[in-house]
Amino acid sequence: MDDNKTPSESKLTQTKQRWAREGRFLTGRPARPDEQRLPPGQHLTQDWPVLDLGITPNISRERWRLDVYGAVETPLFWDFAQFSAQPQSTFISDIHCVTTWSRYDNQWEGLSTRALLDACRPKPDARFVVLQSHDGYDTNLSLEDFASEDALLAHSWQGAPIERDHGGPVRVIVPHLYFWKSAKWLQRIEFRTDDKPGYWEVRGYHNRGDPWEEQRYSED
Repeated sequence: MDDNKTPSESKLTQTKQRWAREGRFLTGRPARPDEQRLPPGQHLTQDWPVLDLGITPNISRERWRLDVYGAVETPLFWDFAQFSAQPQSTFISDIHCVTTWSRYDNQWEGLSTRALLDACRPKPDARFVVLQSHDGYDTNLSLEDFASEDALLAHSWQGAPIERDHGGPVRVIVPHLYFWKSAKWLQRIEFRTDDKPGYWEVRGYHNRGDPWEEQRYSED
């Protein structure tokens, strides 16, 4: 596929934009992670629902590449072998989707974002990260959120390679934020000195997306 292809305005995309305008699923009951494991307005599922923009890239591990660039001292251009040769970590975390489902105790394996930071060495004025995907999707994170202790670039889930539908061969996992911040089919990571809202952030969704603060939608 064309890596620069613009995501289509699918029916799901249009529906989720309407939810943002209407403030759907908001409960007004903020909870704290140390008091309640399930964020407000969420329900548990044993499945892993598939949500995307209507484009499912077919990128094999042999073809996959990752570019890390921008406000860094050491830009990185890795293939999958170089990526997997880096120190690998295993984390277990919960995930929370803005569409109200949550799934507990997911086991991930991959490169921790902190290990990536050690490799690329962000410049002192780097403050933000933009994740770019093979389907044309992008999302923004503060450097602090990207560097959280259990965030990683994951290639495996529950002991097996992440399936294509779920963002394989490599996707981002930032479990303390709504799951739209955990970009699937990762292709590029840009470090920036200024913020750059991504696909959902410019369509009415919150710039940060903390589930326990119920930051589903923009406050503008």
